[in-house]
Amino acid sequence: MEAASFGAGRAGGGFDPVEFLKQPQTILRILSWVFSIVVFASIVNEGYINIESPELHCVFNRNESACNYAISVGLIAFFACVFFIALDIKFPQISSVKDRKKAVIVDMGFSGVWSFLWFVCFCFLANQWQRTEKKREVDQAADAARAAIAFSFFSIISWVLMTLKAYQRFQLGTDMSLFATDQYGTGANAGYPGHPTGSGIESTEAYQSPPFTENADISPKGYQAPSY
Repeated sequence: MEAASFGAGRAGGGFDPVEFLKQPQTILRILSWVFSIVVFASIVNEGYINIESPELHCVFNRNESACNYAISVGLIAFFACVFFIALDIKFPQISSVKDRKKAVIVDMGFSGVWSFLWFVCFCFLANQWQRTEKKREVDQAADAARAAIAFSFFSIISWVLMTLKAYQRFQLGTDMSLFATDQYGTGANAGYPGHPTGSGIESTEAYQSPPFTENADISPKGYQAPSY
């Protein structure tokens, strides 16, 4: 299908699941979805440990904010990926150019913001992990902590790439000829309809000589020159 309006053709076309899954944008969303699961699941399952007390503490230097932040960013990214995948499926069926533009702007804006939030998450977790005391309890959750840090970094890359893909779709704009074909010819190379005009050559039969010039005599009839 020819891309004509923000990366999609005219509304009403069929949906091909295989082609949809092959799109780079879809692959990036699925990868981002998986990365988000790894981040928040690693922390929820093994990110809280008992360190010299019966209470559970965050493995990242006992900083509860670090765990809470990573879980929040990961969960929102998880649901956002599901939402945007559904939007991508519906996008070719959107007939309004304005609605398509709004959808692309939302995608671009959200992806840009989440790229930054993932960057903050990666820096926050890595910094707190460096400050964490190495104890037996911490070692038991070390793999989960490293996985959360690594996939936070991978998420930065995937969300930046999704931002760029959304920006490319926004730059494509709209080929308005798809939405105003009634004003043009049906052929692929048909031009604008011309205004009806004449042949551009005037007929000689319609031409009339100026008055008082046709068959003019030198001397008027009935006049005689006087003799002297």
